[in-house]
Parts: sequence; structure tokens; C-alpha cells
Amino acid sequence: MKIKKPIASIAMVQSTRLTAIAIITSIAIATGSSGFKPALSLPPAEDIPEEILRTEIITAARSPIDGKPLTAAEYIELQAQLRVAPPPKLDPAIRDQIFLLRLRKALLQFFPFLNF
Repeated sequence: MKIKKPIASIAMVQSTRLTAIAIITSIAIATGSSGFKPALSLPPAEDIPEEILRTEIITAARSPIDGKPLTAAEYIELQAQLRVAPPPKLDPAIRDQIFLLRLRKALLQFFPFLNF
């Protein structure tokens, strides 16, 4: 006499087999598509590491006013001048207009259908 297996155990075996086939197939596709190529995200060999660049002493700078290149001495002199006499402030009416334009830009990000 033949013993019948419960239907639930047959379904479990089939789902386990399907899961194993799916995992094996996805691993095969992932390794096959990469082709074991070298990593492309590595920097070139001649690139200087960031740790070394951090230890370098910077002797050139740019003007905070107009962006022109300055030597270290000129930069220190300019910083001293700016501390003594800061650049002139904007007219309050212009400052208010700039604030309103920035507020309008921010509101249009959330409400693009408003045309004001």
C-alpha cells in the first residue's frame, strides 16, 4: 500500500525549490553581468591621496571680494582691511526686495501653480 503525502508538504517542497532556483539564477546573472571586471570607482594610481593633500600648506588664496588670486601676505592684509572697514551694507529697501524674491522662489517650490 502506498502512503500519500499531505498536500501542504508537497507545496512547501515546491516553494522551497522555486526559491532556491530564483536565488541561484539571480546570483548567476549578477556575477555573469559584472564579468569580474576591475573596480572602476578606484582613483587612478597617479592621484595624490587626500591625506597627503590635507598636510600641504596653502600659500595662495583668492580675494573674498572679487575672487582674484592673492599671495598669502596680500590675503592677510586684505583680511585686516576688512576687519577695520567692512564692506558697505545694502540699502534696506533692496535687502527687503531680495528677501521677498527668495521667499517667492521658496514658495514656488512647494506651490508651482501659483503665479505671483
